[in-house]
Amino acid sequence: MAEIKDPENTILIELKDGTVTIELLADVAPKHAERMKELARSGAYDNVCFHRVIDGFMAQTGDVEHGDMEDDFNLRRAGTGGSDLPDLPAEFSKLPHDRGTLGAARSQNPNSANSQFFINFSDNHFLNGQYTVYGRVVSGMEHVDAITRGEPPATPDRMISVKVAADA
Repeated sequence: MAEIKDPENTILIELKDGTVTIELLADVAPKHAERMKELARSGAYDNVCFHRVIDGFMAQTGDVEHGDMEDDFNLRRAGTGGSDLPDLPAEFSKLPHDRGTLGAARSQNPNSANSQFFINFSDNHFLNGQYTVYGRVVSGMEHVDAITRGEPPATPDRMISVKVAADA
């Protein structure tokens, strides 16, 4: 496990194979970092599936509206919802979408990010300046690499629990 420098800005995601430690970049994207902590603390991310996992690209999750449902109807809708909180304004920066970075998923509207996020499997620099980067995996990337692929996967992996390290 990685050394945790700032427990208040560190997220621990428990996956089937182990813990993924994410350093939030609160200095770069404060609203996105704050939203992730708020949803983690409320338990909203617990049991939410990875609904879009593309080999060599990224793993997307965080649909707290549909992503914790077990039935096929809601699994097909996973990726279309968010939280009941307002959408976030884009917080674009010069940080590249490198392997292991956390990006805010959104619709065509740059100011529509809400609860969904993705973790890059590889350097995806074509996303630079178009999606907010607000975190990076500091340990456990091998667990991210093991997430079941698909759009959506037939049997999607889930975030078992998501916690702020300061609370763990």
